[in-house]
Amino acid sequence: MLDVLQLKHTINRMPLDKVRLIVEELHLEGIVTEGKTPFNRLHFNTCFAEIEALLQRAGYHRQLDVVGYQGLAYAMFDPNRWQAVDVLRWLRDYVEEARACPAS
Repeated sequence: MLDVLQLKHTINRMPLDKVRLIVEELHLEGIVTEGKTPFNRLHFNTCFAEIEALLQRAGYHRQLDVVGYQGLAYAMFDPNRWQAVDVLRWLRDYVEEARACPAS
């Protein structure tokens, strides 16, 4: 339980500058991948309310949701602009493309 409380504390104390680019991308595209955020799967699974509150403090006041693809990739998205199934398809393609073209 202490680890969860520490995660929540870390998110609640995170500087707004650290998430401003996420907010900008959410405003523009309505979607942002896990790799572009300071959050990981554990954050999304245990501290989503804190993440939402942090993004609201940084200026993102729309609804937010998260989907993951086989534990390999996650994305936050605006459900008013994206259907979860479309985000899942996009994540699948993103993961499969990364597998086909491993970093050199």
